[in-house]
Amino acid sequence: MASPRSVLIVDDDPAVRETLMDQLGLEGEFAPAVASSAAEAETALAAEGARFDAILLDIGLPDGDGREFCATLRQKGIVVPIIMLTGADGEQDVVRGLDSGANDYIAKPFRLNELLARLRAQLRVYDSSEHAVFTIGPYTFRPAMKQLLEAQKNRKIRLTEKEAAILKFLYRAAGKPVPRQTLLNEVWGYNSAVTTHTLETHIYRLRQKIEPETGDSRLLLTEGGGYRLATPAELARA
Repeated sequence: MASPRSVLIVDDDPAVRETLMDQLGLEGEFAPAVASSAAEAETALAAEGARFDAILLDIGLPDGDGREFCATLRQKGIVVPIIMLTGADGEQDVVRGLDSGANDYIAKPFRLNELLARLRAQLRVYDSSEHAVFTIGPYTFRPAMKQLLEAQKNRKIRLTEKEAAILKFLYRAAGKPVPRQTLLNEVWGYNSAVTTHTLETHIYRLRQKIEPETGDSRLLLTEGGGYRLATPAELARA
Protein backbone atom coordinates (compact mmCIF):
# COMPACT_ATOMS: atom_id res chain seq x y z
CA MET A 1 0.00 0.00 0.00
CA ALA A 2 1.27 3.49 -0.87
CA SER A 3 2.03 5.99 1.84
CA PRO A 4 -0.95 8.20 2.78
CA ARG A 5 -0.77 11.62 1.15
CA SER A 6 -0.55 14.38 3.75
CA VAL A 7 -3.15 17.11 3.25
CA LEU A 8 -3.44 20.34 5.24
CA ILE A 9 -7.04 21.55 5.61
CA VAL A 10 -7.21 25.30 6.32
CA ASP A 11 -10.78 26.36 7.19
CA ASP A 12 -12.29 28.32 10.07
CA ASP A 13 -15.53 26.30 10.03
CA PRO A 14 -15.25 23.46 12.60
CA ALA A 15 -17.94 21.42 10.81
CA VAL A 16 -16.07 21.58 7.50
CA ARG A 17 -12.76 20.69 9.16
CA GLU A 18 -14.29 17.74 10.98
CA THR A 19 -16.08 16.44 7.87
CA LEU A 20 -12.96 16.67 5.72
CA MET A 21 -10.78 15.12 8.44
CA ASP A 22 -13.15 12.16 8.76
CA GLN A 23 -13.68 11.60 5.05
CA LEU A 24 -10.08 12.07 3.93
CA GLY A 25 -8.80 9.73 6.64
CA LEU A 26 -11.46 7.09 6.05
CA GLU A 27 -9.66 4.77 3.63
CA GLY A 28 -6.08 5.53 4.62
CA GLU A 29 -5.39 7.19 1.27
CA PHE A 30 -4.82 10.57 2.89
CA ALA A 31 -3.34 11.76 6.19
CA PRO A 32 -5.22 14.99 6.95
CA ALA A 33 -4.17 17.75 9.34
CA VAL A 34 -6.13 20.91 10.13
CA ALA A 35 -5.64 24.62 10.75
CA SER A 36 -8.36 27.16 11.52
CA SER A 37 -6.45 30.24 10.36
CA ALA A 38 -3.61 31.40 8.17
CA ALA A 39 -1.40 31.75 11.26
CA GLU A 40 -2.07 28.15 12.32
CA ALA A 41 -1.40 26.99 8.77
CA GLU A 42 1.93 28.83 8.70
CA THR A 43 2.91 27.17 11.97
CA ALA A 44 1.99 23.73 10.64
CA LEU A 45 3.90 24.27 7.40
CA ALA A 46 6.98 25.54 9.22
CA ALA A 47 7.07 22.74 11.81
CA GLU A 48 10.23 20.65 11.86
CA GLY A 49 9.88 17.64 9.59
CA ALA A 50 6.54 18.85 8.20
CA ARG A 51 5.77 17.79 4.65
CA PHE A 52 2.38 18.28 3.06
CA ASP A 53 1.45 16.93 -0.36
CA ALA A 54 -1.50 19.31 -0.85
CA ILE A 55 -3.44 22.13 0.80
CA LEU A 56 -7.21 22.65 0.92
CA LEU A 57 -7.61 26.37 1.57
CA ASP A 58 -10.75 28.32 2.46
CA ILE A 59 -11.00 31.89 1.18
CA GLY A 60 -12.70 33.33 4.26
CA LEU A 61 -10.14 33.02 7.06
CA PRO A 62 -10.44 34.90 10.37
CA ASP A 63 -7.02 36.53 9.91
CA GLY A 64 -7.03 37.28 6.21
CA ASP A 65 -8.13 36.48 2.68
CA GLY A 66 -7.26 32.93 1.62
CA ARG A 67 -6.32 34.17 -1.84
CA GLU A 68 -3.73 36.54 -0.41
CA PHE A 69 -2.45 33.74 1.83
CA CYS A 70 -2.18 31.47 -1.21
CA ALA A 71 -0.13 34.10 -3.03
CA THR A 72 2.12 34.42 0.03
CA LEU A 73 2.70 30.66 0.11
CA ARG A 74 3.71 30.68 -3.54
CA GLN A 75 6.09 33.57 -2.91
CA LYS A 76 7.69 31.50 -0.14
CA GLY A 77 8.36 28.69 -2.60
CA ILE A 78 5.60 26.28 -1.62
CA VAL A 79 4.71 24.49 -4.85
CA VAL A 80 2.38 21.69 -3.71
CA PRO A 81 -1.18 21.70 -5.09
CA ILE A 82 -3.51 24.22 -3.45
CA ILE A 83 -7.26 23.79 -3.91
CA MET A 84 -9.36 26.72 -2.80
CA LEU A 85 -12.74 26.15 -1.11
CA THR A 86 -15.24 28.98 -1.09
CA GLY A 87 -18.85 30.04 -1.18
CA ALA A 88 -17.98 32.74 -3.73
CA ASP A 89 -18.17 31.09 -7.14
CA GLY A 90 -18.61 34.04 -9.46
CA GLU A 91 -16.32 34.29 -12.47
CA GLN A 92 -14.26 37.09 -10.93
CA ASP A 93 -13.85 35.11 -7.71
CA VAL A 94 -12.62 32.06 -9.61
CA VAL A 95 -10.20 34.17 -11.65
CA ARG A 96 -8.83 35.86 -8.52
CA GLY A 97 -8.36 32.49 -6.84
CA LEU A 98 -6.49 30.98 -9.76
CA ASP A 99 -4.44 34.13 -10.29
CA SER A 100 -3.29 33.95 -6.67
CA GLY A 101 -1.60 30.64 -7.46
CA ALA A 102 -4.30 28.09 -6.67
CA ASN A 103 -4.37 24.93 -8.79
CA ASP A 104 -8.12 24.47 -8.54
CA TYR A 105 -11.19 26.20 -7.13
CA ILE A 106 -14.25 24.45 -5.68
CA ALA A 107 -17.41 26.22 -4.55
CA LYS A 108 -19.21 25.34 -1.33
CA PRO A 109 -21.27 23.35 -0.73
CA PHE A 110 -19.10 20.86 -2.61
CA ARG A 111 -19.64 17.20 -3.39
CA LEU A 112 -17.08 15.18 -1.49
CA ASN A 113 -16.43 12.68 -4.28
CA GLU A 114 -15.76 15.52 -6.70
CA LEU A 115 -13.35 17.14 -4.23
CA LEU A 116 -11.48 13.85 -3.78
CA ALA A 117 -11.31 13.30 -7.54
CA ARG A 118 -9.90 16.79 -8.09
CA LEU A 119 -7.42 16.34 -5.25
CA ARG A 120 -6.17 13.06 -6.73
CA ALA A 121 -5.90 14.68 -10.16
CA GLN A 122 -3.82 17.56 -8.83
CA LEU A 123 -1.53 15.16 -6.95
CA ARG A 124 -0.98 13.12 -10.13
CA VAL A 125 -0.01 16.26 -12.00
CA TYR A 126 2.31 17.38 -9.19
CA ASP A 127 4.00 13.98 -8.90
CA SER A 128 4.87 14.13 -12.59
CA SER A 129 6.02 17.74 -12.50
CA GLU A 130 9.54 19.08 -12.23
CA HIS A 131 8.61 20.47 -8.82
CA ALA A 132 8.01 17.10 -7.12
CA VAL A 133 10.73 16.52 -4.53
CA PHE A 134 11.09 13.57 -2.15
CA THR A 135 13.67 12.85 0.56
CA ILE A 136 15.24 9.39 0.49
CA GLY A 137 17.98 8.83 3.04
CA PRO A 138 20.73 11.41 2.41
CA TYR A 139 19.31 12.23 -1.03
CA THR A 140 16.88 14.74 -2.47
CA PHE A 141 14.98 12.84 -5.15
CA ARG A 142 13.49 14.60 -8.17
CA PRO A 143 11.59 11.94 -10.14
CA ALA A 144 10.89 14.14 -13.16
CA MET A 145 14.60 14.90 -13.54
CA LYS A 146 15.59 11.28 -12.77
CA GLN A 147 18.11 12.62 -10.33
CA LEU A 148 19.31 12.17 -6.76
CA LEU A 149 21.20 14.99 -5.10
CA GLU A 150 23.41 14.31 -2.08
CA ALA A 151 23.89 17.85 -0.81
CA GLN A 152 26.40 16.94 1.88
CA LYS A 153 28.83 15.66 -0.74
CA ASN A 154 27.62 17.98 -3.50
CA ARG A 155 27.01 14.88 -5.63
CA LYS A 156 24.39 14.26 -8.29
CA ILE A 157 23.34 10.76 -9.30
CA ARG A 158 21.65 10.22 -12.63
CA LEU A 159 18.98 7.53 -12.76
CA THR A 160 17.44 5.61 -15.61
CA GLU A 161 13.70 5.91 -16.18
CA LYS A 162 13.10 2.50 -14.57
CA GLU A 163 15.36 3.23 -11.59
CA ALA A 164 13.47 6.48 -10.93
CA ALA A 165 10.13 4.66 -11.22
CA ILE A 166 11.27 1.95 -8.78
CA LEU A 167 12.42 4.53 -6.22
CA LYS A 168 9.23 6.54 -6.57
CA PHE A 169 7.01 3.52 -5.98
CA LEU A 170 9.07 2.29 -3.03
CA TYR A 171 8.97 5.78 -1.51
CA ARG A 172 5.18 5.78 -1.66
CA ALA A 173 5.14 2.45 0.17
CA ALA A 174 6.46 4.29 3.26
CA GLY A 175 8.93 1.65 4.41
CA LYS A 176 6.66 -1.33 3.77
CA PRO A 177 7.95 -4.18 1.57
CA VAL A 178 6.65 -4.24 -2.00
CA PRO A 179 6.47 -7.70 -3.61
CA ARG A 180 8.59 -8.22 -6.70
CA GLN A 181 5.56 -8.92 -8.88
CA THR A 182 3.88 -5.71 -7.75
CA LEU A 183 6.96 -3.70 -8.67
CA LEU A 184 7.13 -5.42 -12.03
CA ASN A 185 3.51 -4.59 -12.77
CA GLU A 186 3.84 -0.99 -11.61
CA VAL A 187 7.11 -0.19 -13.37
CA TRP A 188 6.96 -2.35 -16.50
CA GLY A 189 3.21 -2.93 -16.78
CA TYR A 190 1.68 -6.33 -17.35
CA ASN A 191 4.37 -7.46 -19.76
CA SER A 192 4.77 -11.24 -19.79
CA ALA A 193 8.19 -10.89 -21.41
CA VAL A 194 9.62 -9.15 -18.33
CA THR A 195 10.70 -11.42 -15.47
CA THR A 196 11.77 -10.90 -11.88
CA HIS A 197 15.36 -11.30 -13.08
CA THR A 198 14.96 -7.99 -14.95
CA LEU A 199 13.84 -6.31 -11.74
CA GLU A 200 16.65 -7.85 -9.72
CA THR A 201 19.19 -6.55 -12.25
CA HIS A 202 17.80 -3.02 -11.94
CA ILE A 203 17.80 -3.25 -8.14
CA TYR A 204 21.45 -4.37 -8.21
CA ARG A 205 22.47 -1.43 -10.40
CA LEU A 206 20.41 0.98 -8.32
CA ARG A 207 22.11 -0.18 -5.14
CA GLN A 208 25.51 0.39 -6.72
CA LYS A 209 24.50 4.01 -7.23
CA ILE A 210 22.83 4.84 -3.93
CA GLU A 211 24.28 2.65 -1.18
CA PRO A 212 27.10 4.37 0.73
CA GLU A 213 29.19 1.19 0.80
CA THR A 214 29.31 -1.40 -1.96
CA GLY A 215 27.71 -4.68 -0.91
CA ASP A 216 26.13 -3.16 2.21
CA SER A 217 22.40 -2.57 1.67
CA ARG A 218 21.26 -0.03 4.23
CA LEU A 219 18.88 2.08 2.15
CA LEU A 220 17.29 -0.31 -0.35
CA LEU A 221 16.42 -3.47 1.56
CA THR A 222 15.29 -6.95 0.51
CA GLU A 223 12.39 -8.13 2.64
CA GLY A 224 9.27 -10.29 2.47
CA GLY A 225 9.74 -11.47 -1.08
CA GLY A 226 10.27 -7.95 -2.30
CA TYR A 227 11.99 -4.65 -1.58
CA ARG A 228 11.53 -1.60 0.60
CA LEU A 229 13.29 1.62 1.52
CA ALA A 230 14.68 1.98 5.03
CA THR A 231 12.74 4.39 7.21
CA PRO A 232 14.38 7.58 8.54
CA ALA A 233 14.42 6.01 12.03
CA GLU A 234 16.25 2.93 10.75
CA LEU A 235 18.81 5.04 8.93
CA ALA A 236 19.40 7.14 12.03
CA ARG A 237 20.24 3.99 13.98
CA ALA A 238 22.52 2.58 11.29
